[in-house]
Amino acid sequence: MSKPVIEFKDIHKLFGGVHALEGVSMDLYAGEVVSVIGHNGAGKSTLMKVVSGAMQADGGEIFMNGIPVTVDSPITAHHLGIEMVFQDLALLDNLNSIDNFFLGREITRKWFGLQVSDTLTMHERATKSIAEINPHFNNVDIEVGLLSGGQRQTISIARTVHRDTKVLILDEPTAALGPAETEMVRQLVRRLKAKGLGIFMIGHDLQDVINMSDRIVAMRGGQVVGEVASIDVSEDDLLGMIISGKCPENAKVGPGARGQIL
Repeated sequence: MSKPVIEFKDIHKLFGGVHALEGVSMDLYAGEVVSVIGHNGAGKSTLMKVVSGAMQADGGEIFMNGIPVTVDSPITAHHLGIEMVFQDLALLDNLNSIDNFFLGREITRKWFGLQVSDTLTMHERATKSIAEINPHFNNVDIEVGLLSGGQRQTISIARTVHRDTKVLILDEPTAALGPAETEMVRQLVRRLKAKGLGIFMIGHDLQDVINMSDRIVAMRGGQVVGEVASIDVSEDDLLGMIISGKCPENAKVGPGARGQIL
């Protein structure tokens, strides 16, 4: 098997005297979806913020393709090919898809010695990038505030992965979405997998987690409880891991965990 596109070992994070992360190890391969589950406060969001450079770990190592890297800021993460789509999507409702796609990185050209927006190039690139992950999306000129939740996810994800992205982190991508919009996001994830992206997903809807993931890692109290293949578990199995820290027999038990209450 090839090396993981990203791997972290023995990650620690302290907030005062509280161990938000305590010896967390995890890996992700290209073209794979790994979901991280757990109650609020389990450490999953903190972990992904460390991976994306929004926070710095107090200990541990991160490797990309087997090479140790330092992720000390979101800019560094971006240059390494690590991107995170937060739950709020960071979109401006009064702007259309194109304007949101290039928000903060507008393409310009010279016109009579002045720098002006290259609207044609931006429209072509954004439309192409959006179509690559959702060929049915054709509302690029409509204000984002008028779009559905699934369409908004399309814009936010396309804006992120049109660059040389290797690792994508999705924070609750189906939260507050209806069945049709949730299915749209599932299709987006499948297309991104087919493009070879490695995807970490934070999830609470256990049925979505099972349907969209290859592997599932449960966290509790800042530690990894265990890891299971999605095809081998039920929602009840996952609930047992989340609530009591008890792993099913086919689980790979995490470092420091005993398959029991931590």
